[in-house]
Amino acid sequence: MNIMLFHSTYGLRPAVRDAADRLRAAGHEVWTPDLFGGRVFETVEEGRAFQDELGKDELLKRAILAAAPYSERGLVYAGFSLGAATAQTLALGDDKARGLLLLHGTSDIAETASVDELPVQLHVAEPDAFEPDDWLTAWYLQMGRVGADVEIYRYAGAGHLYTDPGLPDYDEEAAEATWRVALGFLETL
Repeated sequence: MNIMLFHSTYGLRPAVRDAADRLRAAGHEVWTPDLFGGRVFETVEEGRAFQDELGKDELLKRAILAAAPYSERGLVYAGFSLGAATAQTLALGDDKARGLLLLHGTSDIAETASVDELPVQLHVAEPDAFEPDDWLTAWYLQMGRVGADVEIYRYAGAGHLYTDPGLPDYDEEAAEATWRVALGFLETL
């Protein structure tokens, strides 16, 4: 499978590269575009400040330019938190998308979005201050409305970015469970 994996608001950290290596070891071709031009941040606040400075349109433009050379192959879009939101936006706009793997994040869904049974898998902490329950319920219903086939996996007690061993949120058990399920999902596409 061809996978476009987007980083979080922390930037292209070692955990993203390690995740890409894990996916490659399972036989997938993976790209990890650096949407922040080499910038990596130690805190969410620093990352968000840079993200705000960059602007949502510029961030999306960079993501589209990174994916464009490969989209004809039929990509699985994937990402961590901010990267998941970016992946979702691109997948819902790409009629050749093969799947969507969301780790720790979702995004608004355009009213005009429409997909034909796009397989989607979301992995998120429970609770997650960035993905509250009422938001996730509305998101799930909207994704169904646009034609996505969605599975949601919740991890009780884990922190928001629980798959990143370099962050305080890291939860080894939840991270390993996530990767087991996600790799199984990718095998079905």
